[in-house]
Amino acid sequence: MKKLLANWGQYPALEANELSFRTPAEAAQIVASEEQLIARGAGRCYGDASLAATVLSTLQYNKIRAFDKQQGIFDCQAGITLDEVLEVILPWGWFLPVTPGTKFITVGGAVASDVHGKNHHSDGSFCQHVEVLEVLTASGQVLRCSPYENTTLFETTCGGMGLSGIITRVRFRLKKIETAYIRQTQQKAANLEQIFRLFEENRQATYSVAWIDCLQKGRHLGRSILMLGEHARVDELPQKFRKDPLQIREKKKLSVPFNLPAFTLNSYSIKAFNWAFYHKLRAQQRTDLTDYDTYFYPLDFVHHWNRMYGKRGFVQYQFVLPLAGSYEGLRQILEKISQKGMGSFLAVLKLFGPQAGLLSFPMEGYTLALDFPVRPDLFPFLDELDDTVHRLGGRIYLSKDARMKPEKFLQGYARANEFLDKLQQLDPAQKFVSLQRKRLHLST
Repeated sequence: MKKLLANWGQYPALEANELSFRTPAEAAQIVASEEQLIARGAGRCYGDASLAATVLSTLQYNKIRAFDKQQGIFDCQAGITLDEVLEVILPWGWFLPVTPGTKFITVGGAVASDVHGKNHHSDGSFCQHVEVLEVLTASGQVLRCSPYENTTLFETTCGGMGLSGIITRVRFRLKKIETAYIRQTQQKAANLEQIFRLFEENRQATYSVAWIDCLQKGRHLGRSILMLGEHARVDELPQKFRKDPLQIREKKKLSVPFNLPAFTLNSYSIKAFNWAFYHKLRAQQRTDLTDYDTYFYPLDFVHHWNRMYGKRGFVQYQFVLPLAGSYEGLRQILEKISQKGMGSFLAVLKLFGPQAGLLSFPMEGYTLALDFPVRPDLFPFLDELDDTVHRLGGRIYLSKDARMKPEKFLQGYARANEFLDKLQQLDPAQKFVSLQRKRLHLST
């Protein structure tokens, strides 16, 4: 039965046939019977990477296979979400090795996008913590792969946007923690120069992320708040929390019940929000305790927050620039955004460590993520930003992309042809095809 599908950005949307499976045999039968399809988890990527005329949902294939509580090894089916994983591992003193800004993605999606978090500079991306994968390939076989076994399949699956097959099993390492709380230090930066200096001065921090007021100009361009984080020890907690340090209190969730009118998001409302957000931190620096949910997943408290951008949806534009060109590139891009009045409620800056996989997004440098509501003049403007990003040796995040041109993909991902050669070996008939694959001409 066909249904209208879109990912989190609500752009693009298409009529699709959504199928599901509960066993690898069922999945193999579906793969054999369909000419083309793509796997889809929770639909929390932003663009068109998990959209196609036929999608195979992994959400019903979501069981835990094993959990080694002593060594911190988690083995699961690919359709389980990070939220469901956390419910199991946290009470035993373990945490995700890497997590993006939402816990509602699937583990299979974390592998396919090779997600990064606030700790990429210290701990790398998700796939660097994966020990074993099982993948249903175009041949109909479920193959086990790892960094040491069936390496072509492993390398093409990690960050491969689901094009190598259907990920069915993931075994990965966890991070040991004492409490469910984060010791957070917030520091104000008056401009871009100051926030770069603060990032460099705090490279030893496990977690670091900055919110940027992207509508500022002149000497306030890049005005920011840096948020550093460390997993708190038991002895750092107030006495009332020490009895049960791995539990946090449930918070009331909010919800956006419908798509808001497009006029509610404009440069005036964004300026007002940015002013309030920057000035709510009264001191130049503050250190306090916060629970892991608040630190890692602040937007998860608002169900359907994507509806704030209206029925036309939005594009999340995330790019990374190499370290040497990051400051100048970000200055140019922030100036363009400010001049055009293309403000973003979400403007998040992070520091990356070195690249790992063939199509892994991070490279050593700085990444900025921005949300833009879809409107007639948006895409020409983003094409302009693409030119700046790629001129400086950067690239666009595939998991959030919905409009990049094929030549920019090849220009930004230096190992793209190596990836495509390996993909041709695994899927010569191009069984696994998404809208993104077609748009970017990802074939040899």
